[in-house]
Amino acid sequence: MWQSVFDKMVRRLISEGSLEVIFPDGVRHTYGPGGGLSASVHLHSPEVVKALCLRPELALGEGYMDGAITIAGDDIDSLVRMILRNGYANRTPLWARTVDAARFRLGRILQRNDPERSRSNVAHHYDISNDLYRLFLDRDMQYSCAYFTDPEMSLEAAQVAKKAHIAAKLRIEPGMRVLDIGCGWGGMAITLARDWGARVVGVTLSQNQLALARERVAEAGLEDRIDLRLLDYRLLDEPFDRIVSVGMLEHVGLPQFDTYFAKVADLLTPDGVALIHTIGRTGVPMAQSEWINRYIFPGGYVPSLSELAPSIERSGLWNCDLEVLRLHYALTLRHWLARFDENLDTVRKMYDDRFIRMWRYYLTVCYLAFEEQAQAVFQFQLSHKRDAVPLTRDYLYPTPQAQARQAAE
Repeated sequence: MWQSVFDKMVRRLISEGSLEVIFPDGVRHTYGPGGGLSASVHLHSPEVVKALCLRPELALGEGYMDGAITIAGDDIDSLVRMILRNGYANRTPLWARTVDAARFRLGRILQRNDPERSRSNVAHHYDISNDLYRLFLDRDMQYSCAYFTDPEMSLEAAQVAKKAHIAAKLRIEPGMRVLDIGCGWGGMAITLARDWGARVVGVTLSQNQLALARERVAEAGLEDRIDLRLLDYRLLDEPFDRIVSVGMLEHVGLPQFDTYFAKVADLLTPDGVALIHTIGRTGVPMAQSEWINRYIFPGGYVPSLSELAPSIERSGLWNCDLEVLRLHYALTLRHWLARFDENLDTVRKMYDDRFIRMWRYYLTVCYLAFEEQAQAVFQFQLSHKRDAVPLTRDYLYPTPQAQARQAAE
């Protein structure tokens, strides 16, 4: 029965490219007109065929991770890209769309992310092993979208460019108090303190990140300028001249957006500037990937602009600038996956094959979300005053003439 249901479902889905499916009984079917993308998958059990019919997005990730689905050549990219290009979201069975719709409607419950749940969610992903992250991140361990002023630049250079771009938007001056919400392994805090003379308070809920970040701060000799705390941002109650948050808003959850932006407004001084860097959707709101939520980022949610704007408006803050970074995260994720693959021998000494398949699937489907779906990175520049920053973006990209004038002044 389920093989017949699956056959009808895939025939309806694949209208572009070619997909070969090898069923558990050895029967092979080819779907699609051919041309363009092609992929071949082997389904090893009737149970995985049933699961793909009932919860296709979740079952594909689980099946691959568990070895119940084998992709020819381990080519996750071609398979998932083909599914996305064939309009998966609109061509899945009604019951699968109904489940996604229910999950979306229940978002305010599933993502309530109170302090206790937030700590648990963070530990699930970030407290697994600092050594794993060292294998595929840049030297500064920036686990967020880099900024590629040239697509051919190295990951190291692109992460340096990201921090410089953010610092320029923050308009930091020596001695300013800066809050880093979700400070990770301390790279941004160290950069702002060392290179811009800031006094930084960083907060995180990850014990692993905090321990390593404090080591790095001590090694840099910046303990008098950087104060890192294991603390929920909602518990802060002190003024800051600048606030930066990179890659943290995705963990806040839909019910907490009002709280998040209200807290930024409350902590920011009257002349202050905040820079919020987050993954976001350029399309209509939709349910988060069930597989991603279950195995990678529990409680996470990628918001559409229409979901963030009302909370920013209610905070009373001016949105002085909004920049949309397109494809920068796809390039970043491709670098991470390449580095992960280059270090597979080391990873295998730390984790089993199931974990490796899970991690490779995660990195691949994430870069495909930026290349094939309505996903990008937003940078919000917020302040209490409309004139807290220059009126144009010229200050971000100074010409040699402007630099000479500034030097003369």
